Amino acid sequence: MAKKQEAEKELKSKEAELGTVALPTEKETIESEADSISIDEIKSKITANSSDFDWDADDKKFGNYSDAERAKFEQMYDGTFNSINQGEIITGTVVNINNKDVVLNIGFKSDGMVSLSEFRDTPELKVGDTVDVFVESQEDANGQLVLSRKRAKTQKSWERINAALDNDEIITGFVKSRTKGGLIVDIMGVEAFLPGSQIDIKPIRDYDVYVGKTMEFKVVKINHEFKNVVVSHKVLIEDDLENQKTEIVAKLEKGQVLEGTVKNITDFGVFIDLGGVDGLLHITDISWGRIEHPREVLSLDQKINVVVLDFDDEKKRIALGLKQLTPHPWQNLDESIVIGSKVKGKIVTVADYGAFLEIIPGVEGLIHVSEMSWSQNLRNPQEFLKVGDEVEAQVLTLDREERKMSLGIKQLTPDPWQQAAERYAVGTQHVATVKNMTNFGVFVELEDGIDGLIHISDLSWSKKVNHPNEFTKVGEKLDVVVLELDVENRKLSLGHKQLEENPWDTFETIFTLDSVHEGTVLKVTDKGAIVALPYGVEGFAPTKHLVKENGTPLKAEETAEFKIIEFNKDTKRIVISHSRIWEDQRAEARMQDFENRKKEAKSTVSAVKKVKESVEKSTLGDLSVLAQLKEQMEGAESKAAAKKAPAAPKKSEEEAQ
Repeated sequence: MAKKQEAEKELKSKEAELGTVALPTEKETIESEADSISIDEIKSKITANSSDFDWDADDKKFGNYSDAERAKFEQMYDGTFNSINQGEIITGTVVNINNKDVVLNIGFKSDGMVSLSEFRDTPELKVGDTVDVFVESQEDANGQLVLSRKRAKTQKSWERINAALDNDEIITGFVKSRTKGGLIVDIMGVEAFLPGSQIDIKPIRDYDVYVGKTMEFKVVKINHEFKNVVVSHKVLIEDDLENQKTEIVAKLEKGQVLEGTVKNITDFGVFIDLGGVDGLLHITDISWGRIEHPREVLSLDQKINVVVLDFDDEKKRIALGLKQLTPHPWQNLDESIVIGSKVKGKIVTVADYGAFLEIIPGVEGLIHVSEMSWSQNLRNPQEFLKVGDEVEAQVLTLDREERKMSLGIKQLTPDPWQQAAERYAVGTQHVATVKNMTNFGVFVELEDGIDGLIHISDLSWSKKVNHPNEFTKVGEKLDVVVLELDVENRKLSLGHKQLEENPWDTFETIFTLDSVHEGTVLKVTDKGAIVALPYGVEGFAPTKHLVKENGTPLKAEETAEFKIIEFNKDTKRIVISHSRIWEDQRAEARMQDFENRKKEAKSTVSAVKKVKESVEKSTLGDLSVLAQLKEQMEGAESKAAAKKAPAAPKKSEEEAQ
């Protein structure tokens, strides 16, 4: 490197003395070979090309400089070259412009070229202008300096965008195009994303109107890894509106009427733009009448007058009203409407407890479920009325101050209970429709408004009913007889089994105590079994009475004979036993055997008595006869012993001895 500098200084001094300038090719050759050749070789090359060069000028004291002058010239020479690094941004001067490139002088050993396409945004570019460029490479494969104006702009823009985020600055950008969910904005050559929600404070339905516009933004997010930038125009508007809100809210008063624009419509209400601050118009404050959705009355961008109902200075919340600008409909309610008068209207709401009838918009009356029909079975108002039905009703109560009204529909028809005493006298028979069932009975309807109850015990004389659904179904027709009537309390007690004579009066003569009947076991439980007896009657056999003679119990669907051991007509209870039959037979056999033995013993005693009497009357001449009688007696005793005669004959034998 020292040889190169020495050669360059020597060349410069010689050129100054001779007033000659070496050709560019010669200079480049000298610079490239200076590190490897000596001064003498350089001089020989120069002499070969320039025969006029005086190599002895130095000896003639020509061109000698002092140290100060030499230092000055070296400093001037060093100033003509810039030290550049790859990846930095430097300023260059346009020295030439052709059809393809722009040649820039950046003070380096060679000029750099930048594609003309990178200067499309500066069509008036001319020689002498200065531009910033990015050093991509000091030397490419061809030894050319590689520069880029686009990368310089991008890097400077990126630095500017980061600074804008850090300092919360406002920057300007150009909206290039629309994309999914927002817009693409060009900020100093960097593409940024503007979400649709960040365009304006109000919802934007058409993004295309912003394409091609130059707008101000704030950088809200930067992803350094992917070089993504997110900007917002909404925050600028919000900052302005926040100041406006403070001023507007400070001037608000309850009852103040303002003009606003419908900004947004929701299910629960409408947001109104009051010129920088939003207020909520709740659905219940839109109209005195009932509405299902605010769209029925209002539309977007519609200008309306609203009244301030309430506001919160801290939270900037404003409650607005629209219906309050008109008088309440109750104030204009026809004076002819009084208790007992008839009104017409439309059902607007149906609830579990009743329905609301709108007479005029804003004036409603409640039709309670109990006032819809004389029938006691109506439990759900939706079975009787639906929203939108136009009905006529009678005013039951009316309070204009409290703005409350109760209505009735059933009052428009005669009360069927007024004629119930004549039509449904005790003992009369009717046909009823099953409406409902409970554990204790069946509710039936004789006619609209006349209901009655058949107790579960009044369904059948003979069959044991555990639940009414075992006997009938909802919607079926049943023949009934009136058992009890209470017009004042609107209660009617009915019976079904009373249509027939009580068979238990007959059963009492058939199923007498100890009578035996054939039966079939229907069901076996822990306590016993249900047995089907003749004539459709069921009896109960306790477990111990189900044992057969062989010791095994009766099972379901087995048929056997049963003895009646208990009969109760009032409770309709029959207790039967199968074991009692064979147990009684055994007892009877034992008793019969006992009676037979008793009779035999009695005859033996009679015979002994006769012998005794005969012995007392006998003489010595009758000894042979006596001996014969003794043998007969001994034979009788032997027979008695064989039959295990009771003690009585034994006693008689001792007396005989």
